[in-house]
Amino acid sequence: MKELSTSIRKLNAFLELNLSGCSSLQKLPISIGQLITLQELNLLRCSSLQKLSTSIGQLSAFQNFDLSSCYGLKKLPTSISRLTALENIC
Repeated sequence: MKELSTSIRKLNAFLELNLSGCSSLQKLPISIGQLITLQELNLLRCSSLQKLSTSIGQLSAFQNFDLSSCYGLKKLPTSISRLTALENIC
C-alpha cells in the first residue's frame, strides 16, 4: 500500500491508527486531518513515507506520534506546531 484512501475521513471516531510496518506507504492523504478524535498515530517502520499532510495540524486531540524508522521523511510540516495536546513524538 503506497497511499491510504481518502475515505479514511469516514473513520472519524477512531482514537488510534496503527500503520506500523507499512514500509511502502509514501504519504498520508489530506483527509487525515478530519480524524478529529484521533489521539495516537503509529507510523513505526514506514520507511518509504516521504511526506506528512499539513492537515495533520487539525488533529486537536492528537497526543502520541511514532515516526521511528521513517527514513524517507526529511521534515515535518509547520502545522505540527498547532498540535497543542501532543505529548509524545518519537
